[in-house]
Amino acid sequence: MVSSNSLDEYIGGTVKHYSSLFTLPSREKIILSLLVLCILGGALGILLCRPSYSSFALGLIFGGSVFLVVIASDLVISRFFMIDDPIFNFRRCSALSLFSNLIWLGIILLGSIIGFFLENPGLWTKFFLLGFCAVLMVRLIVFSATSFANSGRVFLSSVLQPVLYMIPAFFAGPATGFGLTVSLILFVVLSVSVVGLTALLFTFFVNRVGKQAVGIPSLSLFKAFMANWTEDLNAPLESFFERLGSERDVGLSLLAFKGSRGVKAMMVVPAFHPGPFKNVGSSLFPSMIQDALENKLQCVVSVPHGLIGHGLDLSSQVQNRRVIESAFDSMDFPYFESNATPFMRVEKNGASSSCQVFGDCAFIALTLAPETMEDLPEELNSTIVSEAEKRGVSSAIIVDAHNSIDGHFNLAKAIGPLRIAAVSSLEKAVNCQRCPLEVGASRIVPKEFGIREGVGPGGISVVVTKVEGQKAAYVTVDGNNMISGLREKILSMLRDLGIVDGEVLTTDTHAVNGVVLTPRGYHPIGEAMDQWKLIEYVKDAAIRALNDLEPVEVSWCMKTISNIKVIGEQQVRALCALTEKAARQAKIMAATLFPMAGTFLTVMLVFV
Repeated sequence: MVSSNSLDEYIGGTVKHYSSLFTLPSREKIILSLLVLCILGGALGILLCRPSYSSFALGLIFGGSVFLVVIASDLVISRFFMIDDPIFNFRRCSALSLFSNLIWLGIILLGSIIGFFLENPGLWTKFFLLGFCAVLMVRLIVFSATSFANSGRVFLSSVLQPVLYMIPAFFAGPATGFGLTVSLILFVVLSVSVVGLTALLFTFFVNRVGKQAVGIPSLSLFKAFMANWTEDLNAPLESFFERLGSERDVGLSLLAFKGSRGVKAMMVVPAFHPGPFKNVGSSLFPSMIQDALENKLQCVVSVPHGLIGHGLDLSSQVQNRRVIESAFDSMDFPYFESNATPFMRVEKNGASSSCQVFGDCAFIALTLAPETMEDLPEELNSTIVSEAEKRGVSSAIIVDAHNSIDGHFNLAKAIGPLRIAAVSSLEKAVNCQRCPLEVGASRIVPKEFGIREGVGPGGISVVVTKVEGQKAAYVTVDGNNMISGLREKILSMLRDLGIVDGEVLTTDTHAVNGVVLTPRGYHPIGEAMDQWKLIEYVKDAAIRALNDLEPVEVSWCMKTISNIKVIGEQQVRALCALTEKAARQAKIMAATLFPMAGTFLTVMLVFV
């Protein structure tokens, strides 16, 4: 079994590939850079052809004209040809133009320098046309690979700017010898054909990698990733997840506490994984169902992580809504009970399990803290549930606390101690007398911390239980794991409030994954924030929960939702691995096709 940590790093590496392409400076910096590049490149290129004051002035005019052409063409492309495209706004069109002009003006300047030493100013024209071909190639491939526009709009967006460059080039003719000839027209027509054919071959061979690997063209997947990275659009990527996914039955376990004014708190444990990253699939599910239930029931909802891995990520927002709607439609708490056992903890060989039996339902939380823990397998959940039934407990809800990360996670080594600790804590709790239960709950969403710091929209929820004077707390933070040692600091703070024990849980939300460029691809809780500030928020929520304590009744239910489309770990890994394969193929094709096309076009230029 591959650990989810390795998959998170896989996803993080994939995001780095895409983000590096569109990590851009501000629009103002791009435009200023374009202005400087056009003016300096144009002036130097023409000055070297015929060194004189008039040539320098003509070069300044040429460079300024090129800049105006760039801005005008980018406006036309972004406002008309790419008006419905999610990627190419004016800023990104200008960034592509900056890169294009760097290539083109560099080639022109090279030609001017060679012409200066050979006393052949006519080389300016040859290198201008060679730059035309190079820039046309770049623009065709970038627009084809990244834009969602149709082929006609892609072609127009690619050729508009290079063709418009001919206008200032004609005005520079007195210094460069550039002029309208039959051979020039013929070269432009032939070069467009050669460049277009080269771009088609490039995209064909790169797309073939994806078709052979997962049945999806590589560049189509690339566009979907780019749309998600640049504009948070999840639909294009989720459409592929829907195609690659399979239908499964998924479950939700709900533990509800009813006070004097109705349900006041609820623990919801999904039997599927909140992934794979950002706003794609079920990554946001913990906060989604939290908001939905809180709005419906006006209560505090916590959504800790169940014992499940990336093998069961929901494939799209459509599936999220289906699960939430089905949960609402079938939510049924047949009876409530008023008794519970105290909070019991057992530690065995580095594994810790807490258990509290509410009515006839055991709530068990597992952790390896302060050692690293990651996703625990569904098989462990089934084993513990079976052991609970043998001991006369009708239902059991098992939670992966997911609250400590600091290095490698050895799942095979962890399974045995976790199972033993879970069964031992279950036996300890089952043998306790059930007494009247009080519960208080509170939720806080920290203003200082967001997904870039590792905290999802669900914030921090605290559910405090009181049985026979013993107060325990379940602290749930909407995040993906927690820096080792922070859990212990939080529990220590809770003890200062008179809460003798409890557990700190995370939702394992993957809304925080794929938004920062770190080796993991996300920040665990506590890594990119002031930990003491976070502890203060938990303290505030815990105090509110303590002040909210009142006698409650408890009920529980386990829901199964049928025919939900999920995408498994292997499919996600295959899609991420495709990035590397397609990138390698793109390098091979670029090293093969581009020199061949360049050589052919250079030979053609000899006869222009």
